[in-house]
Amino acid sequence: MPVFRIHHVTKYEYDRPVKESMNSIMIYPFQSTEQETLQHELFITGSPEVFTYIDYWGNRAGTFNLLPLHTELVIESKLLVRTLSSEAPVLPASSIAELEALVNKDLQLAELARVSAVKRLVQMEEYVAQLFDPGKTIAGLVEDTCGFIFSGFTYIKGITNIETTVDDILEKKAGVCQDFAHVMLELLRMMGIPARYVSGYICPNKNGMRGEGATHAWVEAYIPGAGWTGSDPTNNIWVTNHHVKLAVGRDFNSCSPVKGSFKGPARQSLSVYVSVGYEDGETFGALNKVELEKQPGSEIPEPIFDTFAGQQQQ
Repeated sequence: MPVFRIHHVTKYEYDRPVKESMNSIMIYPFQSTEQETLQHELFITGSPEVFTYIDYWGNRAGTFNLLPLHTELVIESKLLVRTLSSEAPVLPASSIAELEALVNKDLQLAELARVSAVKRLVQMEEYVAQLFDPGKTIAGLVEDTCGFIFSGFTYIKGITNIETTVDDILEKKAGVCQDFAHVMLELLRMMGIPARYVSGYICPNKNGMRGEGATHAWVEAYIPGAGWTGSDPTNNIWVTNHHVKLAVGRDFNSCSPVKGSFKGPARQSLSVYVSVGYEDGETFGALNKVELEKQPGSEIPEPIFDTFAGQQQQ
């Protein structure tokens, strides 16, 4: 099974001293049978005590405060992880009827099957009409939806951001992995299939997949007999052992790697570096700089970014 060495550095710089920086981080590898954490080191400016806990979705999250005056905040994660999932999952022929019975008995499945408010509802219903057939298996519906987004939406960096809505994406019919994941989530939920957002990394070692060597986003659908099963609409594939999972949730806001607030009338800039090292000695990495202009004390999310586009998952 492949082993990846992932180095992820988030750096905030302020043009004057700030204080009382309170932050939440979700950059710990997700605990599952699909991956094994061999080593994980976390370094934060000022070495504050980090309180960790398991959230509602099963993610390990951390919170910390950096109280003294400071002009920069660096959060550095060094991860050595082995992935254990197979290249081509064998999925059961589960039906919609089987799934409905499970959803009716499980509060979390019901929450993840709830459809969000979308203004372009007619457009979404047209898509569902093209995709849904009650005779199809759950795996077949998920696979068809993944392929539909891959072929029907154009992958373009820089035209969306972390605040882009599903309606915006439907209008543009373009975006990046974060956008494709959000559209796929809503399509599956409209079919009655519970689905959750996944943040992490994709590590394909130059095999042409989008998002290589950077943070990435995909979708997990609940398939009776198989459980949560990952599908990557950006690359039109079932998730393989080249995907490393950090966190899951209802959408991106549930999984933001770093978010927080500070006190002080400062402008800030964000730079993020991610590199992935492979067993053959190859390393892919890049630095991305993002200008942020937030009001003092306001929330400062660090969305998962790509090494080129900056603020969002690519």
